[in-house]
Amino acid sequence: MKWLEWVQRLQAVAQNGLTYAKDPFDVERYEAIRQIAAEIGAHYGQVEVATVADLFAENIGYATPKLDVRGAVFQDGKILMVRGRQDQLWTLPGGWIDVGESSSTAVTKEILEETGYLTQPLKLVACFDRNLWGERPYLQHVYKLFFHCQIISGSPQTSLETDKIAFFSPKQLPPNLSTARVTRSQIHTLFYHYHNPDLPTEFD
Repeated sequence: MKWLEWVQRLQAVAQNGLTYAKDPFDVERYEAIRQIAAEIGAHYGQVEVATVADLFAENIGYATPKLDVRGAVFQDGKILMVRGRQDQLWTLPGGWIDVGESSSTAVTKEILEETGYLTQPLKLVACFDRNLWGERPYLQHVYKLFFHCQIISGSPQTSLETDKIAFFSPKQLPPNLSTARVTRSQIHTLFYHYHNPDLPTEFD
C-alpha cells in the first residue's frame, strides 16, 4: 500500500504546515497539498474526494498517529470477542482513546460498554503500527495498544455497537473477522502472551 503511505505523509505535511504557516501564500500551498492527498486517497480507496477531504479537515494541530486500544480478556483458555452490530464482523472489544483519557481507563471503559464485563488491565502486551499489521488500508496513521485484562465482575451484555459476545479458542476463531480492527496473527500473539505472561511487551 505505497499509495497509502504517500497519502498519510502528504496529509501530515499539509496539516503541520497549516498549523504553523502565517503567510497566506504558504497556507494556499499547504491546502493544495492536502487536496492532492485527498484526491490520491479517493482514487485508490474508491470513495468521493469530498469524503476524504472532510476527514482530513477534521484534523488540526501537529499531525500525530491516532491511538486505538483493544482488550484481550481470557476465560478457560479462550479469548473474548464481540460482533459489530453494523458490519456483523468479530473483533476484540476496544476503540479510540479520548482526549484526557489514559489508555488503561479507555480499554476498561470500552470492554465494559461493549461486553458488560468490568475488567482490570494486567499488562500492555503490544503496541503495533497499523501500517505494518493492517490487512485493510486506512487513511489515518494508527497505533494499536493491546492490553491483557482480567474479569472482575459483570455478565455478558450486548450494546448499541455489539450484538453478540462469545469466547473463542485459538483454533476456532470466527471466520468473519474484522481485520480492519484486529488480525488473526495479532490474536495469536495475544494467546502466546497469555500462556507466557513473563514475556516483555512487543512493539514495532
